[in-house]
Amino acid sequence: MKSKVKSPNFRIKHSLFLRYLAFGLMILFVSFIALGITMYYFVTSYWESEKKQNLIDNANKVADVIEASSDYSSVTRTLIINDLDLFTVTISTISQSIDADIFVVDTKGDCKYCSEGDVCVHQSALIPSYVLASTTGGEFFEHGTLQNFYEEPYYTAGVPIIINDQGESVLVAFCYVSTKSAFVSQFPMTFMRIFLTATLFTLLIVIIFVLWMSYGMVRPLRQMSSAAKKFAVGDFSTRVPVRSDDELGELATAFNYMADSLSASESMRRSFIANVSHELKTPMTTIAGFIDGMLDGTIPPERQPHYMKIVSNEIKRLSRLVTSMLSLSRIDNGELKLSRQNFEMFSMIVTILSSFEQKIEEKRYEIKGLEDFKSLMVYADPDLMYQVIYNLIENAVKFTNEGGYIAFSLDETRYDLSISITNSGAGIPPEDIRYIFDRFYKTDKSRSIDKKGMGLGLFIAKSIMRLHGGDIYVESVVNEYCRFTFRLPKKTSQNTKTSSQQKNKQYIETTLSSETEE
Repeated sequence: MKSKVKSPNFRIKHSLFLRYLAFGLMILFVSFIALGITMYYFVTSYWESEKKQNLIDNANKVADVIEASSDYSSVTRTLIINDLDLFTVTISTISQSIDADIFVVDTKGDCKYCSEGDVCVHQSALIPSYVLASTTGGEFFEHGTLQNFYEEPYYTAGVPIIINDQGESVLVAFCYVSTKSAFVSQFPMTFMRIFLTATLFTLLIVIIFVLWMSYGMVRPLRQMSSAAKKFAVGDFSTRVPVRSDDELGELATAFNYMADSLSASESMRRSFIANVSHELKTPMTTIAGFIDGMLDGTIPPERQPHYMKIVSNEIKRLSRLVTSMLSLSRIDNGELKLSRQNFEMFSMIVTILSSFEQKIEEKRYEIKGLEDFKSLMVYADPDLMYQVIYNLIENAVKFTNEGGYIAFSLDETRYDLSISITNSGAGIPPEDIRYIFDRFYKTDKSRSIDKKGMGLGLFIAKSIMRLHGGDIYVESVVNEYCRFTFRLPKKTSQNTKTSSQQKNKQYIETTLSSETEE
């Protein structure tokens, strides 16, 4: 009966979609501000640089025209333009082509000529002295009102007009070119429109991208959440599709692997419950039937010893079941501890093998390889190693074909020793090899052969070997043989005195005599 587990009452307060959207919009907002400031600075700087160069070039052209077509009176210190009409046409053409005002002022800042005519702002006041001083040294350029000379910002560039008088260079006037900074005043609004248009367009793209990306990321997570809720009630059939090869794909693969493991564990658990129920029911029914038969006189007194022996065997069978369950519990809780001792392993193998002598003779098994063994002292937990070897020999006896063989071999190196137990017979199918050491797993699911197995022996054996720092392996060819090999590391403290060996041997034999009967 499945236990009902209350589904977790969890409400999403901050969805991944909203987080990704907010994060994307924040990055977009910051990026556009930085881009806008950068673009505004560089465009403005570039425009001013180009405007400055253009105005100064045209100011130099006008100055060259004046210097080429004028005379200078050193007595009156007056600049006389020879062909005023031609000069006017030239200056007017240049002024119109660059959309700028061109005016010439004397060294005191008084306007003497302006492309606008006689009535202009330049003739209403003197040019500021700092402008004249700056122009005297070479080129002048400024974006502003020239100390309120203009009512609004202008781009103004100027150059000095120098006449060669009797071999001397004389500064006689200044030529200025001035134009409204209409572009700069209109640029913020124009740039803002461009910026907002680009922002809205990019925002739409980002929202679509975040929707697609977050949906692709959240969908497998939601599928995992839904599957996990089903796992909680015992349904392990759901799997998450793997649609990518990134971290989410790796997570989905790991999740599916976990689901496979849980499904296999659940299947083995159910099989284990069925096995335990069967193992408990059969001997208990047998024991109860025979005991009741003795009590009510159904079984005559002369037959009671025979049935008491059967009852004894069934009780030992129950004892082995309880022992396996306790061992499994100790392994799960990490309570299985080693009590290492020096003992002779060959004697243990022979003693365990002799406990199956009746079955070996009945099925005419051939025992091989023991003649090649030698006295083999190991440093390990004798009780646990007995459990490992007993389980492997029991399986070999159980699954060897009639008239087959059971072979033992030893491979010893400087650092460890390996003992192999091989039996002829049906072997283990390839599809079962990977699960053979899992708990509750049984290759013979019909119980036609493995009637007493619970699927715990090999799991416990592997756990014991790994606790010793070793391991246990299996190899098999179907319908030929099956070989189990356990490896045990050597310890320097294996060398002991003969008296200690005899004492351990007596202890082992005493233990075996009380535990191996069936």
